[in-house]
Amino acid sequence: MTPLRDVVVVGGGLAGITAALACADAGLDVTLLESRRHLGGLTHSFRRGEIEVDNGQHVFLRCCTAYQELLRRLGVSDKAFLQPKLAIPVRSPRLAEPVWLRRNGLPAPLHLADSVLKYRPLRLADRLRFAGAALALRGVDPAAPSSDAQSFATWLATHGQSADAVTKLWDLVGIATLNAPATDASLGLAATVFQLGLLTDAAAADIGWSKVPLRKLHGDPAHFALTSAGAKVATATKVTGLRREGNEWLVSAGETSVTARAVVLAVPPAAAERLLPPGSVDLPEGWAAGLGSSPIVNVHVVFDRRVMDQPFVAAVDSPVQWVFDRTEPSGVDSGQYVAVSMSAADELIDAPVHAIRERLLPALREVLGTGAGVRDFFVTRERHATFRPAPGCAALRPGPVTGADGLVLAGAWTATGWPATMEGAVRSGVAAAGALLEQHAEKKGGDPRMTTLTSIRGEQSADEARRPRRVPEEQV
Repeated sequence: MTPLRDVVVVGGGLAGITAALACADAGLDVTLLESRRHLGGLTHSFRRGEIEVDNGQHVFLRCCTAYQELLRRLGVSDKAFLQPKLAIPVRSPRLAEPVWLRRNGLPAPLHLADSVLKYRPLRLADRLRFAGAALALRGVDPAAPSSDAQSFATWLATHGQSADAVTKLWDLVGIATLNAPATDASLGLAATVFQLGLLTDAAAADIGWSKVPLRKLHGDPAHFALTSAGAKVATATKVTGLRREGNEWLVSAGETSVTARAVVLAVPPAAAERLLPPGSVDLPEGWAAGLGSSPIVNVHVVFDRRVMDQPFVAAVDSPVQWVFDRTEPSGVDSGQYVAVSMSAADELIDAPVHAIRERLLPALREVLGTGAGVRDFFVTRERHATFRPAPGCAALRPGPVTGADGLVLAGAWTATGWPATMEGAVRSGVAAAGALLEQHAEKKGGDPRMTTLTSIRGEQSADEARRPRRVPEEQV
């Protein structure tokens, strides 16, 4: 019989890592179980011959304060880069030179005014109408049921935004952050993205990314941090059952089992629905399928020479979305390795590699203005990269607390107030650990170890969870 643990965390993505670290830092005996052979969940890397490949390109914004706090806890802040000022080069095959979306020194939302007025992919009339819609979006309540019930595209149309404006400006940001176009996205989640990122704090949308392969930013440092904090980590361990036995939880993983006083279930929605005890969440049968998922496809191309001078570019008037230079972190020593991130990739997720190559390689060359030769071309896919942020999704996103004593939920798909991002995942882990520690504190009469999260704070109201803490630029 295995010893009784205080907490078992099921799932080693960013949500599970965060929750496990918070509980371990509070002095609890923690075991983390992960079905894959590595921690990091959907943010991981692997070797392909001599190069290190991220499964997908992941970025964060300055307003992603919980995620940055996790990087500090893992001791890897120096392995990520954050722009001192937002600057997005946007390329179009119709334009000889890129146009730039840059922030100026004015407060939000005026910080983008001059960039939008010079944004040549749009007609002048569309550029002028952008300001009115942006100001109106500041007044939308993201948490209101009426906001969740309406599509972002419908709202934009009623506020004078043309189809061109939606696809070439609003979706430029929205698809990358929501993993859905405006036509398929909840107004509530879209309002969250734009209010937090672009309409409230001028510095909030400065973009950050990893300077190293993701496994060296998340998975390996998390394994070290957890074991250093006294937690036990078991990878390649798929949890197959979860049941309450008296005052304890029995967590089954094949022929082995672990007993614990409490459980953090930090797995994808379909796995959560399979493992949750009946009646523990107030959701209809089949809720995970109703919440759905949205895929992301990444196209990896190693050219025989340099094809871009910026760390990334965005594209319009093209099937290409965002292109990132991955040469240095991958270890490629000649030519240039770029990754094309294709969000909301329903049309590509089942396409064979040759069909993706025929469609995207000419478009990529056109966007970058190059005839460079290709040394390698391959594709990575995440079929269930995020939940589908469709109108009505809020009703299918439970909070961390369940109806089962000692069982809490974590994951970017839970009710964080954010879309499915790294920030949302970390915030869910914070919320789950906070709820669990509060429950334990009540049972133990206010045991201090149960109420203090020494590194990542878990005591957030719903409003605070949606509102980012300002990270001064001089601290980056």
